[in-house]
Amino acid sequence: MISAEPITTSIFDLFKVGPGPSSSHTIGPMKAAYDFLHRIRQLPANIISLATSIDVILYGSLAATGKGHGTDRAITAGLLGKLPEECEPQWFSKLMSGDQTYAISIGTHSLQFSTKNIQFERGKLQFSHPNTLHLRLMNGIVLITEEEYYSIGGGFIRRKGETAAEKFVKHPEFAFSSMNDLKDHLQQENISLPELILRNEMSISELTRGAIQAKLDAVINFMHEAVKRGLTAEGELPGSIKLNRKAASLYKKAQEMARAQDSFLIFLNAYCEAASEENAAGNIVVTAPTSGASGVIPGLTYLMKNHYHYDLQKLRDGMLTAAAIGFLVKHNASISGAEMGCMGEIGTASAMGAAMLSYCAGCDINTIEAAAEIAIEHHLGMTCDPIGGYVQIPCIERNAMGAVKAYNAYLLASSGNHAYQKISLDSVIKVMKATGDDMSKKYKETSEAGLALSATEC
Repeated sequence: MISAEPITTSIFDLFKVGPGPSSSHTIGPMKAAYDFLHRIRQLPANIISLATSIDVILYGSLAATGKGHGTDRAITAGLLGKLPEECEPQWFSKLMSGDQTYAISIGTHSLQFSTKNIQFERGKLQFSHPNTLHLRLMNGIVLITEEEYYSIGGGFIRRKGETAAEKFVKHPEFAFSSMNDLKDHLQQENISLPELILRNEMSISELTRGAIQAKLDAVINFMHEAVKRGLTAEGELPGSIKLNRKAASLYKKAQEMARAQDSFLIFLNAYCEAASEENAAGNIVVTAPTSGASGVIPGLTYLMKNHYHYDLQKLRDGMLTAAAIGFLVKHNASISGAEMGCMGEIGTASAMGAAMLSYCAGCDINTIEAAAEIAIEHHLGMTCDPIGGYVQIPCIERNAMGAVKAYNAYLLASSGNHAYQKISLDSVIKVMKATGDDMSKKYKETSEAGLALSATEC
């Protein structure tokens, strides 16, 4: 029995390709700007001819940390007609780096856009979501039209006033909104969790099995390419912190210690930090489920491929298992750091990773659930307090720590008896939601408290 609206999220909305460093501050605003561009292009020509500017106002976390997260670049890219997966990293990184002015094309009309057109409105939080942005088409000081968007985490956006018809998606073959629903389907249909998620994707996206597998392969490849780039890149990351990359040196250390008992942990740390450093540099990564957590799943799957020698099909199945957990958290709590703190990002990624490891090791659904629950349980209350608004400290190391916790959660779940597990995944997600709701806004991606106050030491 389905207890709530069924989950209709596509795998490829959860795992999205785009530039770092933050899915909620970069990918989401880019998509919002792109959507606004196409809406105003549909206006009558006589209305468009009156336009003199496009103005953008950022609120909440977007205002507090938007500069460090590249939100101004993302909005500019979207207004220039770019989607996240189309952005070339070097081009993207140079946007808004000085006093440049960009020509925004609206049919035959062109508007000039620069930093002067983006306002970071700090302190105003009376909105439906802490990541809120207004885009306005203006005639001087007179408003022609505007849209309000919410960047709700993981690159997902919602537009104020959006109707159900506009958001229409196909109904999944196996409707579920909780882990209990999932387990009921698995028992009744006698199918595996990856098979259920894959068949739902076929219903939602109307893609064939082969097409879905090909897209999954591309996602895995993008993740592993980010790891490979990060393992060889050295030097400072962008921004005022002047943080040096260390994945390459970690990798060299791991190679030197290859015969040591704990070498695989150093390898895992290197893989996760490599992808996360690529994200911090604004290069192409995969949201898994967010850009801020884009080192956990890539690092784990890279380990699984190169150390456990799992084949591509097993990695696909692991990704589908991870997606199921990500769907449940997104649907019943949130994957947004601005809503849940870092437990919504690294905590969710860690739970996804724990479930993935458990499935690929041959564990049953109850052990998979226990592993995901344990991973979330030990991220409850984790703050999102990036120094300087950059997705660097503590974000990069947290990706490595989240992956290690995922591995340990898998070990704890698979080594024990799931019948002794007292807390269900559904229950801990409810606790996660309540914890996020109770958490002070200062600790939710605003850089106003916690480690962010250590900025003067950097």
